[in-house]
Amino acid sequence: MQLKELGATGVMAPEIGLGTWRYTGGSEPLRLGVSLGANLIDTAEMYRTEDAVGAAIAGIRSQVLVATKVLGSNLRRDAVLRAAERSLRLLSIDKIDLYQVHWPNPQVPLAETMGALEKLVADGLVDYIGVSNFSVEDMQTAQAALRNNPIVSNQILYNLRRRSAERDVIPYCRQHDITVIAYSPLAEGSLAGGRNGGLRRALGMGRAPDALHRIAAQVGKTPAQVALNWVADQPGMIAIPKSNSVERTRENCAASDWHLTAEQRRELEQAYPV
Repeated sequence: MQLKELGATGVMAPEIGLGTWRYTGGSEPLRLGVSLGANLIDTAEMYRTEDAVGAAIAGIRSQVLVATKVLGSNLRRDAVLRAAERSLRLLSIDKIDLYQVHWPNPQVPLAETMGALEKLVADGLVDYIGVSNFSVEDMQTAQAALRNNPIVSNQILYNLRRRSAERDVIPYCRQHDITVIAYSPLAEGSLAGGRNGGLRRALGMGRAPDALHRIAAQVGKTPAQVALNWVADQPGMIAIPKSNSVERTRENCAASDWHLTAEQRRELEQAYPV
C-alpha cells in the first residue's frame, strides 16, 4: 500500500483507507483492510458505526489510524467536548488520531469550535485536527482561529463524476499541506463497473463508462480499481471507499501500488469532465 504524509505531520497514512458510512460488514472486512495496509479507518458520530469500528480494532489499535467526526449540530464548545468523549467510549480508545468537523455550521463561530478542538489536543484526547466539506473560505477562517495546530485534512466528496473541488478546494489544500480525503470515491458504486456495469451499459450511459471499462481492460484491473487509483494516485490525496465484504475490500486495496499512464488519466478526465 502506497503511503502519504498526513498534512505536514510526519505521520504516514495509506492512500486508500476504509470508509464506514452505511457500513454493515462487521469486523472482518475492516481487519482485512488493515492487514492489507489500509489502516486509516474513517467513521463519524453521524454514521453510528463508531462502535463497530471499536470492535474491529480491538487488539490491533496500535496498527490503526482512527478518524472520526463531530456533527455539525454539536459545534458549540461544550458540545464538541461531550461529543469527543462519546466517540472515545464507542471506539473503546483513549485518543482520536484525527478528529474532524463534519460540516461547518453557520450558526456557530468557527473560532469557538476550533478552540474546543485545540483543548482536546492539549488534553491529549486528539492528535490532529481535520475538517470535512469545508470550502476554501471555511478553511481559511478555521485556520486563522487555530493558535497551536494546523488543519491537516479536509474530507470532501470527490470522484470521477464529481470533480468540482478541482477548481479551488484541492489546489488550496495542496498549497497549504492539507491532505484531501476523498469520500464516495466510487460515486456510491456507480463507478464500480465490474460489479454492476452490465446494467449501466444496457441503459446506454455513453462513452464515460466505455472509457473506464476500456482502460480497466488495458491495465488488467477492475473498473472500480481504475476509478479508485485515479483518485488515490493524486498528490496529497487519500480515498476512503466503503465495502461491507471481504471480497470488495481486497479489490479496493489492490487499487494501490500501480499507476495509470498520463494518457489514460487524460482519457478518463475527458470522459468525466469537470
